[in-house]
Amino acid sequence: MNIFENAYIPYNGYYSTPFTRWQGAMQNENAIELAGKTARKWLLEKKQIDPAVLDYLYFGITITQPSLFYSHTWAAGILTDNKKNLPAIMINQACTTSATVLQLAALAVEQGSIEVAFGLMADRCSNGAHTIWPNPLGPGAEVISENWMMDNFNRDPNVFPATKMVQTADNVARREGITKEECDAVTLRRYEQYQMALANDRAFQKRYMFPAEVKLSKKKTMLVEEDEGVTPTTAEGLAKLPPVEKNGVHSFGAQTHPADGNCGFIVTTRDRAKEFSADPKVEIQIVSYGFSRVEPGFMAAAPVPAAQMALANAGLKISDMKTIKSHNPFATNDVNFAKKMGNDVMKMNNYGSSIIYGHPQAPTAGRIIAEMLEETVMLGGGYCLWAGCAAGDSGASMIFKVS
Repeated sequence: MNIFENAYIPYNGYYSTPFTRWQGAMQNENAIELAGKTARKWLLEKKQIDPAVLDYLYFGITITQPSLFYSHTWAAGILTDNKKNLPAIMINQACTTSATVLQLAALAVEQGSIEVAFGLMADRCSNGAHTIWPNPLGPGAEVISENWMMDNFNRDPNVFPATKMVQTADNVARREGITKEECDAVTLRRYEQYQMALANDRAFQKRYMFPAEVKLSKKKTMLVEEDEGVTPTTAEGLAKLPPVEKNGVHSFGAQTHPADGNCGFIVTTRDRAKEFSADPKVEIQIVSYGFSRVEPGFMAAAPVPAAQMALANAGLKISDMKTIKSHNPFATNDVNFAKKMGNDVMKMNNYGSSIIYGHPQAPTAGRIIAEMLEETVMLGGGYCLWAGCAAGDSGASMIFKVS
């Protein structure tokens, strides 16, 4: 079973950059390089931790970038300024990459082979690659081409007939009797919850958010300090938007948008977590992990069995959770989750979620988990659960204990 006793995250031992809508401020940055530089700056300036203390880097990325072949070792070199030969591995599990990184790091710490691990997750949906594959046996040897972003958003090769991601959510909505009105109501609530994070000059976001420095020219840079591209949302506006797919329930307003960004987490032992913590009296323990894969074409249903596994592994119930957060690329994800798990759909996902601020793939779950941990600290501690789906009808879930 995926249960842990000795893996901890230091309080505030994590960050996320703002997320910028694709083709925005981060569109020209190589996500690998930007993540390495941002994480190094965060460790040195914000945490005052020498990156040389790190034993291993788990690098999560899902969208190809130049030099992807060396992504993990390149990021590790930037992170340590090549003053330490930091071992690393690259991990890709689409939208649940962050959770997988944390689980693998926790397993290594639990087993004792690693004392201080770092999970660094980065992606850039902007300017997605166009891949050309040789096809010497094709007519005239015409090449096979693939648009890395749009082709994969619109077709899972394991599903026949070809199915778009939004259609997998509509499939779940149709099976469970979820309406457009329910999806619109949840979307509006998620926008209201995001406004909570912006109150008092973004006081909540500043608890975990770290700016990214992007290049404007060879000599000029700018700091990206806030999310970019969030769409103002009203009940009237959502009601006017038609479903994207025929007989579907999701308008453009009730689904996420591609974005760019990165995030990082320290995973270590209890004693080292206290050493790195912003407040040694606050402990964050990784408790359990769950995973799932549902029938082809029903991706939005996958978080439920993953969460059920994480709860069963930990010997806990959904009612034991102080906070619940999700990766919700479509409103149906949250409606279905709440109906099946028996929690209040309007009370989960306080302070933000991917349906509002966007989805850069690998770092998405990491940012949501960071927000969840901060909210749980504000509430005085307790158990908290994150769950989300991923391309290929997969799901993952993690439970943490804040004390």
